[in-house]
Amino acid sequence: MANKVIKIGGASGYWGDAALATPQLLATKDLDYIVYDYLAEITMSIMARARGADATKGYATDFVSATLKPNLKAIAEQGVKIISNAGGVNPQSCAEAARAVIKAQGLDLKVAVVLGDDLLEQKQALADTGITEMFSSAEFPPLDSVVSINAYLGAFPIAHALDQGADIVITGRCVDSAVTLGACIHEFGWKREDFDLLSQASLAGHLIECGTQVSGGNFTDWELAVDTLATAGYPIVEVQSNGDFICTKPKGSGGLVSVGTVAEQLVYEIGDAQCYQLPDVICDFSGVELSEESSDRILVTGAKGVGAPTAYKTCVTYADGFRGGRVISLFGKDADRKGEKLAENIFIRVREMLKENGLPDFTDTCTEMVGAEDYFGGDRRLTNVREVDVKIAVTHPSIKGIGVFLKESTGILLSSPPGVTGFAGARPKPSPVVRLFSMLVPKGDVNITVETDSTSDQCSDVISSGSQVSAKPLTQVPEIEAASFDKEDCVEVPLVKLAWGRSGDKGNKANIGIIARKAEFLPYIATAMNVDSVAKYFQHFLADSETAGCVERFYLPGINALNFMLHDVLGGGGMASLRNDPQGKGYAQILLDQPVRVHTAFAKENGLID
Repeated sequence: MANKVIKIGGASGYWGDAALATPQLLATKDLDYIVYDYLAEITMSIMARARGADATKGYATDFVSATLKPNLKAIAEQGVKIISNAGGVNPQSCAEAARAVIKAQGLDLKVAVVLGDDLLEQKQALADTGITEMFSSAEFPPLDSVVSINAYLGAFPIAHALDQGADIVITGRCVDSAVTLGACIHEFGWKREDFDLLSQASLAGHLIECGTQVSGGNFTDWELAVDTLATAGYPIVEVQSNGDFICTKPKGSGGLVSVGTVAEQLVYEIGDAQCYQLPDVICDFSGVELSEESSDRILVTGAKGVGAPTAYKTCVTYADGFRGGRVISLFGKDADRKGEKLAENIFIRVREMLKENGLPDFTDTCTEMVGAEDYFGGDRRLTNVREVDVKIAVTHPSIKGIGVFLKESTGILLSSPPGVTGFAGARPKPSPVVRLFSMLVPKGDVNITVETDSTSDQCSDVISSGSQVSAKPLTQVPEIEAASFDKEDCVEVPLVKLAWGRSGDKGNKANIGIIARKAEFLPYIATAMNVDSVAKYFQHFLADSETAGCVERFYLPGINALNFMLHDVLGGGGMASLRNDPQGKGYAQILLDQPVRVHTAFAKENGLID
């Protein structure tokens, strides 16, 4: 057991990832597992609507048609086990479809299903408890608006399915990293109290859960990988029985795996790195260290675990009216001013038509001037530009209100300033607004079942009370050394010369991770990038930039990184937001443009200036 290593490939980062991932990973002929992550909050609501229209739907159908069907023979021949949360809100139907394909191909593969995350039928009982939103303390949404309710399950039910001899494990909603952790628990016999091991393998799952984002995609130094991204390698982790692992990719594939790419994915959407809560373990990633073993092979060590939560994070998606938007291009002199006036007049006309139809005003509006560097809603940095895209969007309680907006915003274009154009196509259509309500449900209130072809087992996820932790663990990190300038000559350089960055969303929160390229850069970065300066830079997005706690900063000394959490910054986030960047994906790139003051001699010594 001491020398045992298992190899796990990550073939899907979202519902819609490339079909080439599975055959590429199978071509290595050296994997024990391939894992797939298909789910996000908005995905769950889409699948719930699909199940409402057809009781046999509500899962990632392409997992069966595009992943399993063309590759089952190779999967069976190589003995690779498959773990996927493709079941969505209907894992049993997904399993039935998989079994039908297996039977049609005359193969002998055992399918198991993890059930219990779907709590939709308990919505009345949950509402009656008076449960509130875990971040905003909002009341439970109206019952008739609720689309889905799913607890984020952990990895031990997956391990149980593998223990029962499953070749393919299909789950509903579990945390993204659980598909990787479940394989490790099964292979190494880890227990529920092996928190450091569980944290290490959870980190392995976290790194590969977004597919090629860890192997060159979305990388700050994109030019190092961009010429080979068409053949980017899907990630592989080689996990040892002590939890340490190598992050790599198939030999000869495109992209790259480096300390920078792995560090960026490590900080992605984790919030407080000392208290990253998963169902099976509360992770402390602050001391994680990355080292290059060889080209495209990064050794990852140092994750710690501090107990396990007593409850599951559970997400409710619910309908809250409708939204609609359009993009209008303008060319020529003063295109930005033309766009402003056009948007103003569109809203004047549309609001008048709403009144004539007896409809209320919009519940929210958004205008963004893409091309005048007003994309993020802040102070415009360019004026008198010759080309802009005016993006206007609205939300309204009724689909009729959105219809009025879309019709009248089209009809006014013949009255617009000169230079209006756009890619031809059908008029945009209204779409439902889906909001997120997050809550905690005690583990004992969730009944988990693991079903195979012939068995059905209860799989309690509750561990001894002495091993559970429901509050933030008390771990210590050192103080960050501050840069001292005194009277020395200084120069400003853009942050991107000093750091890598990655950003993403957690509901209505944005997470921005900034990783120093060298340890000696960190004091300068930390001095320039404090809570106040980041809050000021993003103040046009923050609900109240003067409110204490609207921006938090966390320190990861192991990788010389800072992680910023911006609260209430995404206009509702996901399908509730009207922003062009509703998930904060571009926030790191914006922050990396900010100037950082460094000593002139230091800048010259490190090649930051000529």
